[in-house]
Amino acid sequence: MASGLAAHIRSSTESDTFDLAGQNVSTVTVNIEQAFNELFPLEEMIRITFVTGAGKLGRQKYDDGCAKAVTSTLRKLGFEEDRAASCVRECGGSFKMQHDTGKNLKTVVVFPKIREIDDLGGSGGEDNNEDNHTSNNILLLFQPGSPEEMIALSPVNMFSNLMKKRCPSWSQKKGCNAALANIQKKISDLEERLMKGLALDDNEQVLYDAVSVDEIKEKHNIVKDAMHKQVETDGNITVEEQKQITEQVSDRLIVIDNDLQEAIAEKKNKKG
Repeated sequence: MASGLAAHIRSSTESDTFDLAGQNVSTVTVNIEQAFNELFPLEEMIRITFVTGAGKLGRQKYDDGCAKAVTSTLRKLGFEEDRAASCVRECGGSFKMQHDTGKNLKTVVVFPKIREIDDLGGSGGEDNNEDNHTSNNILLLFQPGSPEEMIALSPVNMFSNLMKKRCPSWSQKKGCNAALANIQKKISDLEERLMKGLALDDNEQVLYDAVSVDEIKEKHNIVKDAMHKQVETDGNITVEEQKQITEQVSDRLIVIDNDLQEAIAEKKNKKG
């Protein structure tokens, strides 16, 4: 059960910032693991920002391994680094490192894995156990008739038309892209198991034979091109989608500036 800082993090219902000054690697690791080892009972995505470092004046307040302790623990919990991640449901289970040049602070921004509050209920008893058992059986598969199954199994030459009909908005296309990333991971997991000499069951083998990573990548490109066209050419996006895109661009600019500053510093060190 989470306690202390971890409990405080898990109780967040809106975006918040936590300063990790004064905490050692061991404490940071425990708190991150306890805070993010379960889904957050939220309906909307939030961003949780951890301050992991500062400039010269505040550098001594932070453990040198603070940021790494946060990111490595998140990776062990199944989180993935995504520099373009933003505060939308599709980015749940991702994180990104940032350098706030204005405040001279180094941060790790986490988008937790969330589920709707309604999903927390259940009939309990045997029914609940049966649901858990079924869920365990389809960890690497797709539920029949689900959007993921449709996206995964549709032929590439028909995928563009499918996307136009089922994903007309920019947000829906973004969700489709996130689903493709999830599908790609599932196929990669099956490949990894085969490489280890582990046999797939009949359903997993059918899925593995039907979907290739190359096709998923091609579908990724189709969706990205459509999203770009919708923004740059059609301009058919909502105000909320405009905010999401602006936030993504802002985050990318911060990353670019951070990379530039590091490159300049590295160049100076080599000259010195």
